[in-house]
Amino acid sequence: MLYATLKVLITSVLVIAVSEAARRSSVLGALLASLPLVSVLAFIWLYVETGDSDKIASLAHGIFWLVLPSLVLFLALPFLLRHGMGFYPSLGLSIALTAGAYLLMTFALGRFGIAL
Repeated sequence: MLYATLKVLITSVLVIAVSEAARRSSVLGALLASLPLVSVLAFIWLYVETGDSDKIASLAHGIFWLVLPSLVLFLALPFLLRHGMGFYPSLGLSIALTAGAYLLMTFALGRFGIAL
């Protein structure tokens, strides 16, 4: 239980640090948010829990392929906001478009025989 609490605390501090940094500087916030810190933490937690390097490699492989469709969010959100759509509708539509991109990517990867 203590280990799970530690994981939650460290991960929460990371998210709060990014949002606080973004309030002060959008460039610093973007830099921190763009770093694969969550992925690195996931690698660490998974390795500590399992000691299985193959699981880490599989996770890294999956993250690589699924980062690509996640970029739709970062293209759609600023586009919609700059064209007058409100924040919450822009965010919702951007998330929906990103979900669609994930579906397309998983379909395409399956068609090319790439397993996640």
